[in-house]
Amino acid sequence: MGNKNKIKKRYNRVAPVYDSLEYFMEKGKMGDWRENLWQMDIQNLRFEDNYFDLIVTSCVFCSVPDPIKGLKELKRVLKEDGRILMLEHMRSQNKMVGKLMDWFNWVSLYTWGANINRRTIENIKKAGLELVEVNNLMSDIVKEIELKKKIKLDKKNM
Repeated sequence: MGNKNKIKKRYNRVAPVYDSLEYFMEKGKMGDWRENLWQMDIQNLRFEDNYFDLIVTSCVFCSVPDPIKGLKELKRVLKEDGRILMLEHMRSQNKMVGKLMDWFNWVSLYTWGANINRRTIENIKKAGLELVEVNNLMSDIVKEIELKKKIKLDKKNM
């Protein structure tokens, strides 16, 4: 994990995809691409194993009832050499700020359904995913994260 923000350099064309599709649709260059969007429970995805090369999430795991189960589902549908890019907010590691986030979590949970005190990095590890890179975007609360599947060591090759 580094400070040079390699994620942005490698995947700088991922973020503007939505805007680009909107532009082409407005210009009549493509049909309504939204017809192919599916709404699913991230804890129970209807895709086969090893389906995606790249998965991008943005502020998803604050509202998933069982975030470890949701992360395990992403791992299941991710190809062996695939990557997951996440933009997530989470509980601060600062003792005082973290405690404040714990105390006020109920406000955000009942106002807009988001848990502000999730321990997302710990949940990622519990789900069996490997951190490739983590960049703090706002203190240690908002992070840009790149993940991959953990490499399983074959006992024959040991």
